Amino acid sequence: QVLLVESGGGLVQPGGSLRLACIWSGRSVSTTDMGWFRQIPGKEREWVAGISWNGESTNYADFVKGRFTISRDNHLSTVYLQMNNLKPEDTAAYYCNKVLHGQLSTPLGSWGRGTQVTVSA
Repeated sequence: QVLLVESGGGLVQPGGSLRLACIWSGRSVSTTDMGWFRQIPGKEREWVAGISWNGESTNYADFVKGRFTISRDNHLSTVYLQMNNLKPEDTAAYYCNKVLHGQLSTPLGSWGRGTQVTVSA
């Protein structure tokens, strides 16, 4: 069973930066594509970014392109989301999950608790 634990969220002013981390347990995850998602209360969870198992391929939702960067360190069992130039509309709970191989945007498996990001002056 894979356990995912997200961290790094917090309160930040518009234009600021945060780096989220998702630590996984389960050896199979190091050979699994991973993604970040977010959810605003009352709305559907939406895909943010995805990365291939070896880090060679990444993909981003249009609303974060040029601002967010996804990366991973399989030795540390961690996938990251560097978020720059944050906007109030980025306020949400952020989650990581395994994603469908090659597509990088369809979640697989159970969700963790997520980490809250609040962008406000």
